[in-house]
Amino acid sequence: MISLTSYAFVSMMLFSIGAIGVIARKNIFVIYMSIEMMLNGINLFLVTFARYHFNIDPQIITIIVISIAAAEAAIFLSVIILLFRSKKSLDTDLFTSLAQGEKK
Repeated sequence: MISLTSYAFVSMMLFSIGAIGVIARKNIFVIYMSIEMMLNGINLFLVTFARYHFNIDPQIITIIVISIAAAEAAIFLSVIILLFRSKKSLDTDLFTSLAQGEKK
C-alpha cells in the first residue's frame, strides 16, 4: 500500500515543476503545459486527502477543476494558434503589447 505521504510528495513535485516551468520558460506552449501540470498536482492532492478522510467533497471539486481545465485548454490553444499566426513565434517576449496596430 502506498502511503499518504508518497501521494502528497508526488503532487507537491508536480506542482513545483509546473511552477518552475511557468516562471523559467519563455515559450507560451510550455507555459500552458506547466499550468496544466500544476492543476494535475492540485487534483492529485485533493483526491488523496478525499480518499484518506473518506470524504467525497474534494473529489467533486476535482471533477469541477478537470472540467474547467478542459474548457481552458480549448480556449488557450485557440489563443496560441492566433498568436502564432500573427507573430510567427511563441516567444513571450514578442507579446508585450496587446495593441493590434503596433509591430515589432
